[in-house]
Amino acid sequence: MQWIADIWGALPEPLQDPVALAVPFFLVLLGLEALAARLLEDERPLEERRDARGRALPLPGGYSRRDALTSLSMGGVSIVTLTVWKSAALVLYAVLFAYVAPWQLPVEAWWTWAIAIVGVDFLFYWAHRVAHRVRLVWATHQAHHSSEYFNFSTALRQKWNNSAEIVAWLPLPLLGVPPALVFFGFSVSLVYQFFLHTERVDKLWRPLELVLNTPSHHRVHHGTDPEYLDRNYGGMLIVWDRLFGSFQPELHRPTYGLTKPVGTYRIVRLQTHEYAAILRDVRSAPTLRERLGYVFGPPGWRPDLHRAGAAAGDAHPL
Repeated sequence: MQWIADIWGALPEPLQDPVALAVPFFLVLLGLEALAARLLEDERPLEERRDARGRALPLPGGYSRRDALTSLSMGGVSIVTLTVWKSAALVLYAVLFAYVAPWQLPVEAWWTWAIAIVGVDFLFYWAHRVAHRVRLVWATHQAHHSSEYFNFSTALRQKWNNSAEIVAWLPLPLLGVPPALVFFGFSVSLVYQFFLHTERVDKLWRPLELVLNTPSHHRVHHGTDPEYLDRNYGGMLIVWDRLFGSFQPELHRPTYGLTKPVGTYRIVRLQTHEYAAILRDVRSAPTLRERLGYVFGPPGWRPDLHRAGAAAGDAHPL
């Protein structure tokens, strides 16, 4: 498959791995944000800095050393796991591109690059939406949402199982997009989304907020507040959420994390606890229908809730 190497070699060297190129900038910005968080004093009244149980609430834009180190550790492992997933996907995509696609789009054409980037973003939206509405896929994604802080280190709290995206991108090589450009589009998306994970940026100029995913939109996505749950799935563009009814503007500062906190900094447990919970639920379920519900239903699915929703006609669509 020499042609794969030829396509990849045709890309300018810095573009062959945009994420690797961006890592030093990630770390510099993370350090600057952490320094700003340390220097800026929390002037809120004491009662506003505690929850109902008297526990200290995370400072807006703040950092916890253990939380940030956990995120960095998870991100370091994800570099290895993502490389494995992408290597396996490259073989699959190459076969589809060479032997199944009805045509091969030219790698030198600007519009092929545009199709790749916009196509990856569109398919990312749907993969991301499914990840929040199908529990088995949520198990791969929930680790990214496990921090109760929202800062640049949270952006690096990446999952180790990228199978959902690999499946989601299959239409691109099938439509003749060179595999190298599929991965380039994903890398551009990852770099862009790093900058969304901050509370130091308020809402942007309204025309940008209408089209692009912004820190304000993404803060909503990480919120556990009822009005924020399962909203704003977009990667680079927010137009998909506006088109498909999943958009929610930021009304107040979100409460970050999982609806049921895991309560640990152990990175393996953060990545795997939901798989274990699914297995426990499946083992306890008396019927096949309930077992399937625990695996493929939305997070938090329970037979009694399903029956009550069905009786009320309350469908919960993707």
